[in-house]
Order: sequence, then structure tokens, then C-alpha cells
Amino acid sequence: MIDMSEVRSATDTLARAFEEYKSVNDQRLSDIERRGAADVLHDEQLGRMDKSIGALQDDITSLKTSLRRPAKSGLSFAAGEGDSAHKKAFLKYVAKGYDADLNAFQTKQLEVINDSEGGYMIPDELSSRIVTRQYDTTPMRQISTVMTISTEAVEMLRDTNEPVAQWISELAAPSDTNEGTLGRIRIPVHELYAQPKATQKLLDDAFINVEEWLINKVAAKFSRAENSAFVTGDGIGMPRGFTSYTAQTADDTSRPWGTLQYVPTGAAGAFASANPADCLFDLMHKLRVGYHPDAVWIMPRAVADMIRKFKENTTQAYIWQPGLQQGQPATLLGFPVVLGEDMPAVANGSFSLAFGSFKEGYTIVDRIGMRILRDPYTGAPFIKFRCTKRTGGDVVNFEAIKLLSFSAS
Repeated sequence: MIDMSEVRSATDTLARAFEEYKSVNDQRLSDIERRGAADVLHDEQLGRMDKSIGALQDDITSLKTSLRRPAKSGLSFAAGEGDSAHKKAFLKYVAKGYDADLNAFQTKQLEVINDSEGGYMIPDELSSRIVTRQYDTTPMRQISTVMTISTEAVEMLRDTNEPVAQWISELAAPSDTNEGTLGRIRIPVHELYAQPKATQKLLDDAFINVEEWLINKVAAKFSRAENSAFVTGDGIGMPRGFTSYTAQTADDTSRPWGTLQYVPTGAAGAFASANPADCLFDLMHKLRVGYHPDAVWIMPRAVADMIRKFKENTTQAYIWQPGLQQGQPATLLGFPVVLGEDMPAVANGSFSLAFGSFKEGYTIVDRIGMRILRDPYTGAPFIKFRCTKRTGGDVVNFEAIKLLSFSAS
């Protein structure tokens, strides 16, 4: 059972690891100032520490999640009805030292390790737990607006212009002014599809619920496919991702609607060698203050490892802070960091980091949840599970999301 002491211990370990990380990085920065280049050993050490800090942060998140789960009831570790006679006798021996019942099982000529000499009589125990591989994804549904609709698309009005207002003297004649214009946003839904199958005999006789296991695997795959489309999808037969849009350096007042704004890092496929954190400050200040309450950073782990080394120029304070409090993520310049492995890999001109209010900027629409059709006929002796889900997503406010371009300009 997980208790708060484990969380506190893991949190203290993360805090100490980050302090050590800052110490090593300070030495690296000092070497760059004195010699013009960093010590290779420091770079290698920081690389190892990046992985360790990331793993510690993941462990803390997992521990906090486990604490929030309700405790399981009705579990007993004493001998029960399902125990074998040998186990009951052994537990009695362990508890009270009574070995009479255990003596009946001490047959000298038979060996468990040899099948032909008794091993066949000892059935293996197979755990009902299935070890599942974990996949990295981007939690877009947690940070975006999600709607459920009853048609094939949702339409909403877009009011991006404002009427003209002007001062007028007491005796001047007023003239008509521009009343502003309305636009329309349409987000269609698209279909995700999967069709796993299993034999009826397996479904009937397996010691685990194979049907439930298959459906859970499909649901997890659907989730990863959705998140990938919400980030990078082209909008053709799938949701459109926010990184697929054309982006410009022009600000919100002069940029045409339908394009996002980006800030360059100052170097092709990398951060600038001098003052690398400046582009992050610039990106943050490009977002209007009204969007700041829900603003988050999205980046892959590789970019987070780069930024963790950055300092603010005047105070020399680290701009990255690990999440040490329960329920609090790591922060960058005071805003939460969301790790999104669906973001494009760092390359020349890649949009590998975003900042903004995705609650305002991106909307996900669901037509129906995952629908499952059980088909025992067309693939006999296999049972087919036709799984479908209809969902869509698109940018609805092009001012609320800003991109960082790993480019010189």
C-alpha cells in the first residue's frame, strides 16, 4: 500500500537531484564562459541526470495517482478456500510450527523439479496480471475544450473583428461606422476504426477476460491516435492538428485569421548558443494576458531536457522548476509544462514547442464514444470485434496558441 511517506521521500529525492543538476550545469556554464566550450564529461553527466530527473518526476506522478485511487477491499492473505491442501499445511506450520499435516506431503522419491517424478502433480500458478507496455502521448483532452455533439459536425460563430468607435464633438454630425463582421467555424467528426478478433474457445476458457483486454487495448490505441492527430493531423479524414497550420512572425493585429504566430529560436534545429532562453520569454509575452490563466507549455521530453539547463540572464535563476508539490506539474517561467511526445521532433524549422491557452484555442468534438459490434458470423471460428469512434478537432482561436520555431528567423 502506498502512503504519503513514499511520496515525500520521492519528492525529496527529486529536489536533491535537481539541486545537483543545477550545480553540474553551473560548472558547465562556467567552463563555457572561461574556455568557450563545455566539458564533454559535464554534458554526458547532465544527459544521464536528465533521464533520472524525468523518471523521478514520472514516479511521483504515478505515486500521487495511486494515492487518489480507492483502496481495494475484501483482500485476505490468510489461507482461504482457494488454497491447496499443501499451502494450508505450510501456512499452519509457519504460523504455529505444527508440521503433522505437512509430513503427509513429504514423499522422498518424488520431485517437483522433475515432471515424471511428481512435477506433473504441481500445477503452475499463472498471475492474472498482464504486463503492459507503456506509450508516450500528448494529453490533449486534459488541456483542450471537449464537446459532445449529436450531428456529423459542429458549427460556431467567429467574432474576430470589432466595430469602429470614435470621438465626436457636441455639434458634429455622427456618421455610420463599421459594425464588425462574423465568421463561421466548422469542425467535422472523423472515424477511427479497429477490428481485433479471437476464437470463441479462447473467450470461453481463458482465465482472464480476453474480450475486456482486447477492448482496453483498442481504447488505448484510439487515444494515442487521437492525440497524435490533434497535434500533427492534416485534417484530411482525421482531426487537424495545431502544428499543421501556416505560421508567421506577424503579431495578432496584422496576421490574417487562420494562421498562427511563431517565434524563432535564433538557430536552425536548435536553441541559440547565446542567451537561449530569450526566445521563451519572447514567446510567452506574445500571448495576450487574457489567455494566461489557462496557459501551458507543450513540448517533447527531448526539448524539456534542453530547457532545464537555461537561466534567466539578469538574475541567473533557473527558469525550469520541477513539480515537488502534490498534484503540481513542473513549471517553466511559472506556467505548467505538459510533456507531449506527439510534438514534431527537433529539426530545422520544426514547431517542437507550443505555448498558449488550449482551452480557448483548440476544441475537440465527439460524436459518440467507442462503439463495439460483436460479429461471430463472418469470420468463424473467430469472433470479430468491430470498434469505431467518431471524433474531430481543430483550432478555433488562432490568437490563443503560439509556436516556437527551431529556426534562425
